[in-house]
Amino acid sequence: MFTGIVEEIGKVKSIKKGSTSAKIIIKAKKILEDINLGDSISTNGVCLTVTDFNEDSFSVDVMPETIRKSSLRNLKKESKVNLERALSLNKRLGGHIVSGHIDGVGHIKNIKREENAVWLSIKPPRELLKYIIDKGSIAIDGVSLTIAYVDNDIFKVSIIPHTKDETILLDKTIGGEVNLECDMLAKYIEKLTSFNTNKDNISKEFLMKNGFL
Repeated sequence: MFTGIVEEIGKVKSIKKGSTSAKIIIKAKKILEDINLGDSISTNGVCLTVTDFNEDSFSVDVMPETIRKSSLRNLKKESKVNLERALSLNKRLGGHIVSGHIDGVGHIKNIKREENAVWLSIKPPRELLKYIIDKGSIAIDGVSLTIAYVDNDIFKVSIIPHTKDETILLDKTIGGEVNLECDMLAKYIEKLTSFNTNKDNISKEFLMKNGFL
């Protein structure tokens, strides 16, 4: 599990692509401070397993399903990536609970500056819109952000200077792809209600009473 608070911007040192998979070596510094084989590292929001490491980089294998479902397929040598180590229980949870399992790939539709902030407008896959709510949380390329606007087509987030400096989000251009992970609470509620045999009992009051809202 992760928090969506990026710790470091890494850089792809090398990438060896198969027909539908890849082996990537990523140059990093902070991430390597306490790294071990088998550790989970969020890489642009995708949970990847460390298969090897040395003093300046670590290696990961990317399976075909991950290539199909994420924007990691666009990586090349020298590409920058957002990196975060798995959540440690002795630290504050600054973002929100992020699993590193991507729900889909969105496309940047607009970038607009407003004083010290930058607005990103993103078009998600249509099936994800039901999980995206105003003032809710979403992970974009592994960055925990608050949804500031949503309609039937796009949603918007506002990027503060710190997030601009500490992540690669504003390195993207209009039309660029981003990995999206919706707040898992909405998905759990959907699953719970789909298995209820007496759906007439599911109401806003029921969900509030049982701690889901």
